[in-house]
Amino acid sequence: GIRIIFDDVEACIPISFQEPDESTLIIYTPAIPKDSAILNFFIRKGFVLHKRSQVLGLISAGRYTVAVAGTHGKTTTSCLIAHILKDSGVDCSAFLGGISSNYQTNVLFGKNNIVVVEADEYDRSFLTLQPDIAVITSMDADHLDIYGDHAQLTESFTLFASQIKGGGILIRKQGLPLESGHTYSISDNADSIAFNIRIENGSYYFDFRNSEVTIKDILLGMAGSHNVENAVAAIEVCLRLGASADAVKQALASFKGVKRRFEYIVKNDGHIFIDDYAHHPEELRAAISSVKKLYPGKKLTTIFQPHLFTRTRDFADGFAEVLDMSDELLMLDIYPARELPIDGVDAELILSKMKLWNKRKCGKQEAVDIVESEKPELLLTVGAGDIDQLVQPLKQVLENVS
Repeated sequence: GIRIIFDDVEACIPISFQEPDESTLIIYTPAIPKDSAILNFFIRKGFVLHKRSQVLGLISAGRYTVAVAGTHGKTTTSCLIAHILKDSGVDCSAFLGGISSNYQTNVLFGKNNIVVVEADEYDRSFLTLQPDIAVITSMDADHLDIYGDHAQLTESFTLFASQIKGGGILIRKQGLPLESGHTYSISDNADSIAFNIRIENGSYYFDFRNSEVTIKDILLGMAGSHNVENAVAAIEVCLRLGASADAVKQALASFKGVKRRFEYIVKNDGHIFIDDYAHHPEELRAAISSVKKLYPGKKLTTIFQPHLFTRTRDFADGFAEVLDMSDELLMLDIYPARELPIDGVDAELILSKMKLWNKRKCGKQEAVDIVESEKPELLLTVGAGDIDQLVQPLKQVLENVS
């Protein structure tokens, strides 16, 4: 397999990549810090470098492309589309933004010309794509370190929608500030809708309807009303690509979800532990609301790790409001990723704005110790940083409760 280097040290670079040649292309993502030693080595040596989004644009250029964009919901929706197409026999290739639990990978290869790609708005990366079908799940303010304000983010999504190929279609969530396209929703005022949504034995069921077909009693193999809405978009795409209604229904029942997207880690009579990638107030709202709907009688303990200083600064009020929905909060330090600290911006900024009394700031090991001591019946870990390092220790604690 591919050699993986975990240290950002020039000395770790293999000999075969010490000097540029025509057969070598260096691909990087915007998540790599600009001061990365390895990245700057390749720049200094004169290697040909492309962003991941540029390469994705090249790969998809000659294929029938389904591109899924949105400030949240895009990973689950693209995984749903890929799974339905695979399971129904329509088939596809896919480049996903998360690990599909059905396939244990984020890259799928098919035998036809259809490719499903997650179209990332960060750094305007999705503007390298010219899709046949574009799905836009959400356009909430985010990445303001790149865009400056919400208006510029909206303009970027509008430009993305304008790049759909002739004869293609935009499928967008109802209510987004876009003028055309096929709309979807979990209400009655869209072209494709989910209705009769209910929870039975901890699972979500719903009916789907568009102008052509009604599909009854769909079991979604993933929890959350927000994921029902993602499924509506996926169903519409897959029906247009030739999947039958029965095949769609069967595929959704066998969908196992996406790693770190409302992922059940522990689910037994004594304890429920769910892990989620949510790192924006609206994503947090969806995750916490879904947990409380599924388990209305249980006390919810949330462990949250803020992601990025800029995002914490820009959305501190929103984070505080949503986290107040928890019954208990353990707050970790901000995960900086590519950023340097900002004066006055830390986890305490969010805590200071919250009304919830049962809250505290703690380190990772302290969080594990608290869970071991309190043994919460309902636990949610959320964040896009390295909070996933807590998943296995917390799982071990809750599974060994006597």
